[in-house]
Amino acid sequence: MGGARRAHSRRAKLCVSRSIQAFAMFDLFDDTPQSAPHPDVRWHPSWLADDAAAEALTRIIAEADWRQERIRTPGGWVDQPRLTAWQGDEGAVYVYSGIRNVPQPWSATVAELRDAISALCGVRFNSVLLNRYRSGADSMGWHADHEPELGPEPVIASLSLGATRRFDLRHNATGVVRSFRLTSGSLLVMQGMTQAQWRHRVPKEPAVCGERVNLTFRIVTAGLRK
Repeated sequence: MGGARRAHSRRAKLCVSRSIQAFAMFDLFDDTPQSAPHPDVRWHPSWLADDAAAEALTRIIAEADWRQERIRTPGGWVDQPRLTAWQGDEGAVYVYSGIRNVPQPWSATVAELRDAISALCGVRFNSVLLNRYRSGADSMGWHADHEPELGPEPVIASLSLGATRRFDLRHNATGVVRSFRLTSGSLLVMQGMTQAQWRHRVPKEPAVCGERVNLTFRIVTAGLRK
C-alpha cells in the first residue's frame, strides 16, 4: 500500500508541474533582434518539481544500464566523455557516431516520464537516449540529431535532472549562438527544422561538481535508414 501511495504521489507532482508549465513557458530570446535566427524550441524551465526531479535522478541512476562507449577520432579511439544508455520499444535501433544502439527495456521511472512528456508534446516517443554527465569534466561536442531514422523534422524532448549545465545551439548559416541554463526538472523540446539548421552541445564546465542525467526522448523509424 505504501508503494502505491508513493507512486501516486510521484504522478501527482509530475502532472501538477506539467499543467502549470504548459501555460508558463517563456522565451529566453526576447531581447534579441527580430531579424536574428531563433531555433524552433519549446522551453519549460520548471516542468518537474524539485523533489520529483531529485527522486527521478536517484532512481534512473540506479535503474539504467550505463555504458562507456568508445568513438573514433582523428587521433584514434577514445572513451566518450560521459556514460550513456539507450531504452526503447523493441526494434527502435538507433545508429550514431558509429555506435549501434539496440534498446534495453524501458525502466519504470523512464516509462512514466515518457508517457507524461509524450502527452505534453502530442507525439508518442518510442525511444530515449540517456546521457550521464558525472561532473563538469563530462561533455558533448557540437552535433545535430539528424540521423535518417529520426526523420526530416524530428521532435526531440530533452529532460534535465541534477546539476545545472549550459546548453548551446549554434545556427549553421550565421553562427549565432543561443544558450540555455538547463536546471534540474527543465524540459526543452526541439522540433521543426532545428536539427537541420542548428548544431548543439553541452560544453565542459570545470566548476560544476554535481552529476547530471539528460534524457532525450525520440521517435525512431528503423525503415528510414537505407
